[in-house]
Amino acid sequence: MRRTAVLAPSRRAFRNPLMRRLFDQRYLLLLSLPFVIWLIVFKYIPLTGWAMAFQDYKPQNGFFNQDFAGLKHFKALFAARQFYQALQNTLGMSFLGLVFGFTTSIGFAILLNELRTLHFKRFTQTISYLPHFVSWVIVANIVTNILSPSGPVNELLVKWGIVERPYNFMIQQDLFWWIVVFSDVWKETGWNAIIYLAAITGIDAAIYEAAEIDGVNRLQKIWYITLPGIKSTITILLIMSIGNIINIGFEKQMLLGNSVVSAKSLVLDKYALDYGIGLFRYSFGTAIGIFKSVVSIILLIIANTAARKVGEDRLI
Repeated sequence: MRRTAVLAPSRRAFRNPLMRRLFDQRYLLLLSLPFVIWLIVFKYIPLTGWAMAFQDYKPQNGFFNQDFAGLKHFKALFAARQFYQALQNTLGMSFLGLVFGFTTSIGFAILLNELRTLHFKRFTQTISYLPHFVSWVIVANIVTNILSPSGPVNELLVKWGIVERPYNFMIQQDLFWWIVVFSDVWKETGWNAIIYLAAITGIDAAIYEAAEIDGVNRLQKIWYITLPGIKSTITILLIMSIGNIINIGFEKQMLLGNSVVSAKSLVLDKYALDYGIGLFRYSFGTAIGIFKSVVSIILLIIANTAARKVGEDRLI
């Protein structure tokens, strides 16, 4: 009673509902303050570097003593043939990765949830997410050795009579996108499935019990209970994935690629590294980064708007 008497005047002192809500959540705000500071220091302050895209930036002149160039570097970017090639490769691999990565993660999470042997379920889950912690250098070596002319895949193909002589997969331009995508799927499926497994465990078990009483089989329970139960999680992760569809990185392409498939391995991040920073064209590289950020924001807005208009029930 005494504690209530002390806090009550403090809360009544804030007539504004917003200020009263901030006062009630003051401890949560204090806990989140370090993350807000980190976000400002490492995410928002570096945005001042975007000014380089509108300058003929030369490091020796300092940041504030540069010649203004306007849209010169953006015009050069949109006039370069390699830019459109890199954009096509980026969107192509990102779209394939989104489709196969999303479906395999959801499917794998559902299969793990359906396992009845607890020890085998834990063992499988542990084995599946371990590749996430393996460096892409190691993964690229494993994939290259498996698909090499002397690797196990070619040995099986020759032994079964599918091909007459070993096939060099790593120098086939038409296969490079698929090699990158399925390598990434193998590496990240187990890790991405953890979120869906957590969402599945949040579904009320009484719903499954009632469905069993009504004679619903396991496939019907998955379709009518499990998938609708995690639709909010699927929606959020889908929106985030669409927003990052152009931020594919370049490690996979650089490690799995070679000079023969360079036309298919060039992505925007690699293009910015090679034709921007690599050639000391810092303003040009910054222009590529701004283009990526603008496209990501547009895709994020479109995905979020579409999710609101069609509703979650239409996303599955």
